[in-house]
Amino acid sequence: MLFNKQLDKSLRVCPHCGHHFRIPAKTRIEQLVDSGSFIERDSDLSPVDALGFVDLKAYPDRLMAAQLSTGLRDAAVWGIGNIGGRPVSMCVMDFGFIGGSMGSVVGEKVARAGEAAIADRIPLIIISSSGGARMQEGTYSLMQLVKTMGVVERVKAARVPFISVMTDPTTGGVFASFAVVGDVNLAEPNALIRFAGDRVSSGTISEELPAGYARAEFWFSHGFVDRIVARAHLRDEIIALLGFLIAPPLNGSAETPQAPVSRPRSFLSALTGALTGENVAESHNGETGASRGEAPRG
Repeated sequence: MLFNKQLDKSLRVCPHCGHHFRIPAKTRIEQLVDSGSFIERDSDLSPVDALGFVDLKAYPDRLMAAQLSTGLRDAAVWGIGNIGGRPVSMCVMDFGFIGGSMGSVVGEKVARAGEAAIADRIPLIIISSSGGARMQEGTYSLMQLVKTMGVVERVKAARVPFISVMTDPTTGGVFASFAVVGDVNLAEPNALIRFAGDRVSSGTISEELPAGYARAEFWFSHGFVDRIVARAHLRDEIIALLGFLIAPPLNGSAETPQAPVSRPRSFLSALTGALTGENVAESHNGETGASRGEAPRG
């Protein structure tokens, strides 16, 4: 028998078997960030019932019940905080809110966390705990896969570090989008990680699935997860990774190195030059033949 007070002291991890219980988003944030440093953003974003969806109960009724039980407006919390003294943009999902399902608000919060990471040039950390796309929002929910991946690709193009932490469970559309494409993918022990259930997965490939294929240890053994980290060590692991991923200031300067600016040449200009024989070569950083010391021809 386990008592809640005993579990709270061990970060909701069983001291006997090591089982990691699911924890609310705000508890997760308190465990990871420096005390008092986290500033939540967009806490007032709320989902709407655009489809008038009804299953066993109306979608607005489900939302109200989830909001009362969790104290959240939706299944994700994002904001800016410090971990080990380093600022980060963090988005944390809460499985207690309709299974952590990703609807339009969750997708928007993930996207805004990524955009803030790009704007401030600080690492992006997303902690997933989700059953996947939210069926009550239909196609609006599926569109979040594209939106979140678009922002993640921009984060990578800007050379901003992205650490993904997969907790139990990370499945469905969240697994199929941003959760598995971090620069470093971490997972908690024995976390359920997969796209679909056993019946659908085995039916798709017409093969028997290997034992334990949907657990973090299986993904780690196949290189899909970089590290399996117990909850008690997760903060220290992230601090160490931030030290590796963030370049120190050059020559003691406090300025943050900026990503290189891409200036692609227009495809049409290049094509026109090739067809007409005109010289459309662009000078690099304003450099001309004279500035390179080339002697004039003729």
